[in-house]
Parts: sequence; C-alpha cells; structure tokens
Amino acid sequence: MRAGYLVEPRRVELRDVDAPQPEAGGLVVRIRVALTDGTDLKAFRRGHSLMPMPTRFGHEFSGDVAALGAGVTAFAIGDPIMLVQSAPDGTCFWCRRGQEELCERLASTMIFGAYAEYIAVPPHIVACNAFRKPEGLSYDAAAFLEPLSCVVHSLRVLAPERGDVIVIVGDGGFGILHALVAIAHGARPILVGRRAARLELARSLGVNSVVNARECDPVAAIRERTGDRGADAVVETTGTLDVWEAAPGYVRRGGTVVLFGGLPGGTRVAFNAARLHYDEVKVLSPFHFAPRDVRAAYELLVDGAIDVVPLISERFPLDGLVDAFTQLDEDRGINLKFAIIP
Repeated sequence: MRAGYLVEPRRVELRDVDAPQPEAGGLVVRIRVALTDGTDLKAFRRGHSLMPMPTRFGHEFSGDVAALGAGVTAFAIGDPIMLVQSAPDGTCFWCRRGQEELCERLASTMIFGAYAEYIAVPPHIVACNAFRKPEGLSYDAAAFLEPLSCVVHSLRVLAPERGDVIVIVGDGGFGILHALVAIAHGARPILVGRRAARLELARSLGVNSVVNARECDPVAAIRERTGDRGADAVVETTGTLDVWEAAPGYVRRGGTVVLFGGLPGGTRVAFNAARLHYDEVKVLSPFHFAPRDVRAAYELLVDGAIDVVPLISERFPLDGLVDAFTQLDEDRGINLKFAIIP
C-alpha cells in the first residue's frame, strides 16, 4: 500500500509499504477520508515530539473495516467505522480519578498514519473509542470525530450556562467548531478572527455574531456587545502567545479564560496578576479528550446537531498530499481543513 511520510520539516513523501495486519482485539481500517489539522501542519513545519521523523502522520479519519483481529465481535469486515487516534488504559492514577485525558499511557499508544490506504487500530481504541458509522452520516463528517471530541472536552471543562456569552478567538477549524458546539449548548458565541471569508462561512453556519479583528479593536467590540461588562468566557484557539496574554481582557469580572490552543514547550506567559486576582478571573487549559467526550461528539454528529462538512475547504487524492501541505504552509485561500482521499 501507499503511505505518506513526513521525512523532515516541509518534506513529505509517499512510500510503498506493507499493508498492516490486525493484532488480537484490533482491526485494520481501509481509509476513506483523512483530514488535515493544525497539529499535522505544525509537525510539517517544525516537527513534533510525538512524531519523530521520518514518520507516518495524519490522525483524523474514517473508513471501512478491512480486517479483524482475533476476538473482535463488535465489528464485521466491511462495516463503516469512525474513531479517534487514542484511548486511555483505564487503570492508571488519572484514569481512576476520572481524568482519562491525562492517562499516563495516552501519548505512547496514540496511532498516526491516516494519510495512507490502510491503518491498524489497536485493541484499546477498538474497545473504547470506535463506533460503527451510521448509513446517513458521510465519511467526511465521520472524520471530524477526533477534532470535535477535543472541542466537546474543552466546553465540558468550561461548563457554560445557557445564554452565556462566549468569545472564541480564532477563525480556524477549531474556532468555528467551538462556536457551533457552543450554540448547541445554548450559549451565545462571538467569533473573533482576521479572515473575512472564514467569518462569513461561520455566519452561514449559524454563528450570528462575528468580529473582524482587522477592522476594529476586538476588546472594544466585545464590551460594546455586552453592555461594557465583557464576556462570560473566552476560548483561545489560535495557539499564539499574544492572544494568550490578551485573553483575560475579553471577559467580565468573575469570567473564565479557556486556553485551548497550545503553545510550544518552554513558552513563558505573562498575565496581569491584579486582573486575575481582584476580578476573580479563572484560567483553564483543557487537553485532548476523554471517552465521554468522544461519545458526546459522536452523538452530535449522528444527530445532525452541527454541520461540519462545510469546514472542508478542498479535497486532494493521496497523490496530492505534498500539494495539500504546500498550500497549507503557504496559507493560501480559506484553508480550514483539507480532505485527503486515498
């Protein structure tokens, strides 16, 4: 089979490799759709600690069951399947405390390699975070299960109340997904971004309140829309230092800052201590997801509660993988998420 390899920063190759075989309790998926995401782009640009190069990469996908390992009874060959790239072990200290997203074996047992024709899925993921794709759900939508699970976890940590005003900073895929899930929770998102085309797409999906940060001071715009109070919460999705540091300025006294977008290791962040202390501004930093978040994301997709497919900006065959990442790297066009079709 063919598989995409990240050989070094900004260098991707397609290689011929042996098709994987399932281990006991595991299975092999014939990939129908794999999506690009910000983690893959960061790895492409500068490498990633979880993906020492040369490495197969890609981790958002859906497909069909191509082979079954011994003992698997929940799936049959040919079943359409949707899943995520990780699962907790259920036994470590953090799992026993209900913090499965921090499982000590989570990172070491993640799977990568969705930019390929087939991928092997180990038993712990099959048992915990894999679902049969319903007939009425497209493979495109099903491939969003992983990023949507991250967003569901982020908003579960925030726990907004119905009617809360939530500022979401960043008009990329994660920003728009946060806005859509916030609406599904009954909250009132305000999406702040810098690209008119992305903001217009968000409007078309039901995000009625947007702020173009190229055209106005977003903090002033938020205060104007909240009676000079500030938002109940802000979710930072850009993963940039200046936005992290500016985030507390978006919220009201007693508000909450959610730092969703990660920064490079070793980054130091400076906040106004008086603002955090005297105004009781809470700071949260959600990571990854737990099985309950995957289940909730699955239900959102199956129920049709949010429309995710319009976030796919372009589609490429597997042979176009190099072109896809070159375009993402050069930041041309709307460039939210690309679908790679093996």
